[in-house]
Amino acid sequence: MLSEARVEARLPTQDLARARRWYADKLGLEPVEEREGGLRYEGAQGVFCLYASAGASDGSFTQMAFYVDDVEASVASLRARGVAFEEYDGAVNGIMDIEGNYPSKGRGERAAWFRDCEGNMLGIAEVVR
Repeated sequence: MLSEARVEARLPTQDLARARRWYADKLGLEPVEEREGGLRYEGAQGVFCLYASAGASDGSFTQMAFYVDDVEASVASLRARGVAFEEYDGAVNGIMDIEGNYPSKGRGERAAWFRDCEGNMLGIAEVVR
């Protein structure tokens, strides 16, 4: 029944105005739709929404990921905009090589993680074919 449905991510925010500024300043993203209590963003092949919430994510897991063609260039560009990346054992310059374990695509991924201003954990990855 849901195999034909469109999937969209939802990220909680304690301060929607602050989150809007952070996503614009740090990621260069602007919402395509704004309603009371929420912002909708569309990428090349996906949609996510930020919504005002009394709850918050603990940020201990990846809540949303962006796939890019060149993770090193993307990380450098985001760092230049002030995005702080998580540091993990085995990572080089914040980028981790992941050999084929789920949920990787292809033979694996090169990935890095960062938190938004609300503590949501976001990932950025390049598929290794």
